[in-house]
Amino acid sequence: MDFLLAPDPIPDATPTFSPGLGAEARFLGVVRELENGRPISGIEYSAYLPMAEKQLAELVATTRSSREDHEVFIQHRLGFVAAGEPSILIRVRTRHSAAAFELCRHYLAEIKTRVPIWKKPVFA
Repeated sequence: MDFLLAPDPIPDATPTFSPGLGAEARFLGVVRELENGRPISGIEYSAYLPMAEKQLAELVATTRSSREDHEVFIQHRLGFVAAGEPSILIRVRTRHSAAAFELCRHYLAEIKTRVPIWKKPVFA
């Protein structure tokens, strides 16, 4: 599986990737303690799962066919995520470090603009 949308905590473990891919970039997005200058206890994430999963699958397929050969795993938490906890993980492994970093940036930008995941801050 290339992605996971679930309330499960994001593990701090690196899974095994295919041989020959020597560069790994990992983006971990953590819920900040402030939203627009106001303290929050966390963020409530929701998604329209059928569309979100379809959009993620299309994003991965399109990116794999148009960019350097790579493996990717994306996990976005749903439900309440407390401040200080990770809400999204993007892990990319490819042959070269520059491509791994660029692919992480690409996936994050596309998730933010294409995938129907909504956030609602829970103010402290």
